[in-house]
Amino acid sequence: MQNNRIINAWCMYDWANSVYSLVITTAIFPIYYNAVTTSSSGSDIVSFFGIEIVNSVLYSYSLSFSFLILTFFQPILSGIADFSGNKKLFLRLFMYLGSFSCMALYFFDGDNIEFGIICSVVASIGFTGSLVFYNAFLPEIASARDFDRISARGYTFGYIGSVILLIICLILIQMFDSFGFKDSKSATKFTFLLVGVWWIIFSQITLWFLPQNVKKIKINFEILSHGIRELFKVWNYIKNVRNLRLYLFSYFFYSMGVQTIMLVASYFGSKELNLDQDKLIFTILIIQIIAIFGAYFFAYISKIKGNKFSLVVMNIAWIFICLAAYFTTNENQFYFLAAAVGILMGGIQSLSRSTFSKLIPSEINDNASFFNFYAISYNISVVVGTFSYGYIEQITGSMRSSILALMTFFIIGLFILFFTRIKR
Repeated sequence: MQNNRIINAWCMYDWANSVYSLVITTAIFPIYYNAVTTSSSGSDIVSFFGIEIVNSVLYSYSLSFSFLILTFFQPILSGIADFSGNKKLFLRLFMYLGSFSCMALYFFDGDNIEFGIICSVVASIGFTGSLVFYNAFLPEIASARDFDRISARGYTFGYIGSVILLIICLILIQMFDSFGFKDSKSATKFTFLLVGVWWIIFSQITLWFLPQNVKKIKINFEILSHGIRELFKVWNYIKNVRNLRLYLFSYFFYSMGVQTIMLVASYFGSKELNLDQDKLIFTILIIQIIAIFGAYFFAYISKIKGNKFSLVVMNIAWIFICLAAYFTTNENQFYFLAAAVGILMGGIQSLSRSTFSKLIPSEINDNASFFNFYAISYNISVVVGTFSYGYIEQITGSMRSSILALMTFFIIGLFILFFTRIKR
């Protein structure tokens, strides 16, 4: 408890893996994907295993599928981790799965869209799967009074690390000829290799210092089914703890909105406002820097006014962002929204994790099972959010309608949050 070296090593995994969420899911890969899957005539229709579909809709559906896959397999893996006490093993496995999939994207050039989508799905599974076991270490390395501060520190490490690599990637893309690349496309593909290498190298710090209590086990049906049984046990427990139950329902709904906006923001700027690649990536870079201040700002507010107050304020602000995005028509408006998203993104991610840690009863020793349930709530929320976003765009032909629909998720989450009591 409270070993600063271990806490910083834990935070370093945010430094290591956040380059995936910034470069691959938010900044460079979506823009690259949109460019290489749009024909010279301007058509955004692609053929995926013979199915004709809009490129951005396919991407939304693929993200939904990756989280859906995790929802089914995560309980089994978590059960093995609980039995063996070896969360680090699964953290390592998912980390390598995600990082090597990022590096494989180097070979995606638009013509092999099936390969690109499969790699992005597997990378998403690696990233999200590793977070379950990573987050479960928080209650083991820190006391409850420090959850907000340490969770914010972790996200801050992630924002700083990802910004550093994004700047390196931007320099490579903008000055490609100086680094021996024949064009910006080649330099862009090289950045996917950098993400995987960065992720692997800095994860070793976390894996070296985090504690573990490993027991020798034999894999059998009882162990494989343990995670599923634990989920039901956790749910039966949560059903009788009113505030924990209400918070999870609230988190489930507002996460649909938050995660979907973060995953498709660059697409919105590209397709609805016709912003070029340089402006979009620069905007996302600024969002990451602002998010650092957002994480600490809302951690400070929660220290004074409580977690519930901070979460309520942020949900109200997200509702107004969705409404404003629907009417956004020019660059300046988009930049203003991006700044607001940055502040809220840092705050709501950090506080959501620490609030759940606080609500887990102190007598519970099996944090992995509770965080597994928390992660599955997150996974399903992303599945519903991204699928809804893609489906609404498909039937209406407009991303603006999808953004407006996301507002409903925040309203429901806010309504449930009002009835949730969270200790100051």
